Amino acid sequence: MFEPEGSRKNDLYGWIDEAAPKLLRASRELVDNNEAYRVSDEAVAQILTAAIRLYVAKSDGEERTFSPIAGQRDSEMTPTELLSAVSEMLRALHLGPMELALWYRRRPDEDTYSAGGRS
Repeated sequence: MFEPEGSRKNDLYGWIDEAAPKLLRASRELVDNNEAYRVSDEAVAQILTAAIRLYVAKSDGEERTFSPIAGQRDSEMTPTELLSAVSEMLRALHLGPMELALWYRRRPDEDTYSAGGRS
């Protein structure tokens, strides 16, 4: 969980919490202005890898789940964007839909992201 704002000032990794909303805003602006080319492929891969690594470490290590996508429903990402990225990530590790199906599981809080559920 997040520590109080003041206690993160001396945290070596506290800058990540400050950079995340700026990165999200910048990505939205770059896509809206058709300027995604301004960010290198390597930078995108590093950001995506870091985000996935942190998500898995937090959800597995803290034995809890939270929405891995910012915003509500498709306010920050379309289903097409998500599925395009997932398809390429599977391909990058020589995995396919079958492996994804083996790992897919229903969570106890399955309704968390539904229209009537918690967010």
